[in-house]
Amino acid sequence: MDSQAKPTLNAKPPKRSRKLLGSVIAVAVMAALGGLAWYLTHQPAGGAPGAQGAGGPGPGGPGGPGGPGGGAGGRRMPATTVGVATAEKADVPVTLEALGTVTAAATTTVRPQVSGILQSVLFKEGQMVKAGQVLAQIDPRQFEMALMQATGNRQRDEAQLENAKLTLNRYRTLLTQDSIARQDVDTQAALVKQLEGTVLTDKAAEGTAKINLGYTKVVAPISGRVGLRVVDIGNLVSSSDTGGLAVITQLSPIDVEFSIPQDSVPGVAQRVNDGATLPALALNRTRTATLDSGAFKAMDNQIDTQTGTVKAKARFANTKLTLFPSQFVNVRLELNTIKDAVMVPVNALRHGNSGDFVYVLKEDKTVTVRPVTRGVATVDKVQVTDGLKLGEQVITEGADRLKEGAKVTLPGAKGQGAGAAGAASSPNGEHRRRNKEGAAKQ
Repeated sequence: MDSQAKPTLNAKPPKRSRKLLGSVIAVAVMAALGGLAWYLTHQPAGGAPGAQGAGGPGPGGPGGPGGPGGGAGGRRMPATTVGVATAEKADVPVTLEALGTVTAAATTTVRPQVSGILQSVLFKEGQMVKAGQVLAQIDPRQFEMALMQATGNRQRDEAQLENAKLTLNRYRTLLTQDSIARQDVDTQAALVKQLEGTVLTDKAAEGTAKINLGYTKVVAPISGRVGLRVVDIGNLVSSSDTGGLAVITQLSPIDVEFSIPQDSVPGVAQRVNDGATLPALALNRTRTATLDSGAFKAMDNQIDTQTGTVKAKARFANTKLTLFPSQFVNVRLELNTIKDAVMVPVNALRHGNSGDFVYVLKEDKTVTVRPVTRGVATVDKVQVTDGLKLGEQVITEGADRLKEGAKVTLPGAKGQGAGAAGAASSPNGEHRRRNKEGAAKQ
């Protein structure tokens, strides 16, 4: 029994030693993995081990970026590619934008001035007519008869007047011979005066008859476009008809009414009092096309207390008939022109806590922050009244990634390609390239 128990007691020590050895190996593997992870996470951004310079890993040391020993493996901030523009000199118009309504310079309702049957209509609806053009014809027969009657009365009374004048001359001859009483001569002279008044009245009646006969032709009082006609042939028309025959609206020239803010009224009034002509443009609804060009015409004499604006009017030739009555347009009134203003693109001007500023490009391809004072602005450019000189270059694109002294690269610069090729041909660059290829194969 004792001899059988001894082998059992001697087999326990080898099992314990194997367990201890396994634990030691596991701890060693975990330590190695932890060390490898720490080593990999503490490598420079440039890439593989050994990429740092010979002077040591410090960023300010000889082997770090900016140090004399620094190579392609050191961490360098890449230059930002930006867009630039040059401050230019230009004449800038000072304009006033407003919403306007097109109004006809003159509108008239064509009404007959005599009563009668409408015999013919000589215009088409929507037709352009000229002043004095015949639009309609009223039956003229009754007015022709009235003219004939007035002419006959005038001729009769003129004959009586002529006879009375001859009789007066005879009476005056007899009076010199003392063959007639003076009373008869005076009576005959009074008769001549009476007949002269009658003839004058007859001439007036004849003239009135001629005018009424002329009124049977209804003519256009102004030039413009005829609207829709109200009556048809065969209707009895008269001067008391409220609708008339048609409405004519003058389209050339034409006016645009708009409102001027009360703060701009003194400047506009001063320019008008100086005799200056203020150009005006009529733009379409989206301000993308110019409908017509004209000039400022007049301004109202009081401010609207509800809106704080003053009504004004500009006149346009409208030769192409691009403006139509009651049409809404955008008015651009040019108040003044600033000569030789320093202009930069709108996207070059930036705003910070201290005010407006621009990034100015220096000769060493770095930028500096320059506070500026802005002036008037156009659609794509803005005036710089202070802080920028003519000919200086400002950053227009990529400014969000810049700060004072930042290095920039202009589009199309040749230095970028050469630097990349040099980095690839250096030993460190070749080492990084091989590491990348090996990682890709794995």
